[in-house]
Amino acid sequence: MKHYLILAVIFITFGACQKEAVITKKDYSILNEQARATLKDEILEDRFTNLLPELMDKAGLDMWLLISREYNEDPVLKTMLPATWLNARRRTIIVFYRNKKNNTLERLAVARYDIGKSIKSAWNKEEEPNQWKALEKIISERNPNKIGLNYSTHFALADGLVKTDFDELSKAMPETITSKFVSAEKLGIAWIETRTKKEMQLFQKLVKITHDIIDEAFSAKTIEPGKTSTEDVVWFLRQKVTDLGLETWFHPTIDVQRNNEALKSHIESFSKGKDEKIIQKGDLLHCDFGITYIGLNTDCQQHAYVLRDDETEVPSFLKEAFVKGNRVQDILTSNMKEGLTGNQILANSLNQGKEEGLRPSIYTHPLGKYGHSTGTTIGMWDSQDGVPFNGDYPLQKNTAYAIELNTTVFVEEWNKDIRIMLEEAGFFGDNTFNYVNERQTAIKPIKIK
Repeated sequence: MKHYLILAVIFITFGACQKEAVITKKDYSILNEQARATLKDEILEDRFTNLLPELMDKAGLDMWLLISREYNEDPVLKTMLPATWLNARRRTIIVFYRNKKNNTLERLAVARYDIGKSIKSAWNKEEEPNQWKALEKIISERNPNKIGLNYSTHFALADGLVKTDFDELSKAMPETITSKFVSAEKLGIAWIETRTKKEMQLFQKLVKITHDIIDEAFSAKTIEPGKTSTEDVVWFLRQKVTDLGLETWFHPTIDVQRNNEALKSHIESFSKGKDEKIIQKGDLLHCDFGITYIGLNTDCQQHAYVLRDDETEVPSFLKEAFVKGNRVQDILTSNMKEGLTGNQILANSLNQGKEEGLRPSIYTHPLGKYGHSTGTTIGMWDSQDGVPFNGDYPLQKNTAYAIELNTTVFVEEWNKDIRIMLEEAGFFGDNTFNYVNERQTAIKPIKIK
């Protein structure tokens, strides 16, 4: 109760003192809404200025056309909205025109409003009432070679142009323009998956906050063996995130492995809900938890162990099992090479792990603007032989991933298999890999006094 009273005082103070840019609670440094908006728009402007021209050149597109209506936003367009735009307005049309020869990038909104400070309105409705004709004029004046549209068969986040908008666009434009329409799939994926230096500075802080919240959840402050349930810890996580003014991007889970219960199959573990259990001493706990902050998302899985009365540290057999989980991480990240597909990385990693006597399962996904983001998919829990299409996408530099995997280990002391399930945010740079904010290297001991 004292913990929540302190948080209440903090947020009452925050509400009355908007000039304070940072809310500090223990190790947390969370910006207030105004400061978040400023940072979000700075990051967005940096991406438009220093990243988008390069991405358009690499994709071979000199014009990118994004169209969305309010509350039905293209996932790509939604990442381009400024902090004060929570949604598109009316029908929002954005045109990016890249003149590589002159090294310029025009950002135009065929809309009634400027889209923040980064994209200026280029439509005078009083002069030209028809929005489509205004768009046609802009395109014709620039005469691009290729016009990228957001449609994609296999990558959902790059498939944001809805049928009605596509039909109306195609009907309104002459053949000289429609003949230039091509899929902007590669550009859309690149825009969402590529992380900038400014973003990574923020991402590191966000992952640290995620780890700190897990530390508090997996502690004697939160867990009372014989009384606290796994669902109690789940809702502690949800409430903690809300109290800090953050968001969860998926409902977290807490599950238990113990010596007198058989290990569930992958199907039971991944496709069915978690059973609520009362946490006991001697339980191996596992969490799956992620938060959202200023347009970025985390995704983390860690383990804790509730010490028995006669224990002062995590049993050695569990420590040894955890080392094998870290080893699978090392195998995977060492096999991540620019240009290799997710399926190639998966196969190489699984083969190496099995050669070392491990029993690995790898299901690593892109992470960043979305939790399950777009880009290189390295396995799924039910697709260990490779993932069609998404797994064929090659690994790109300056991208982030949830390094998600597990390994099954037979524990003689419990006479059963256990599963070490890990997930940590990682960044793949120029053929180098680093964890965004370290990784768990030992099971967290929970000592009950």
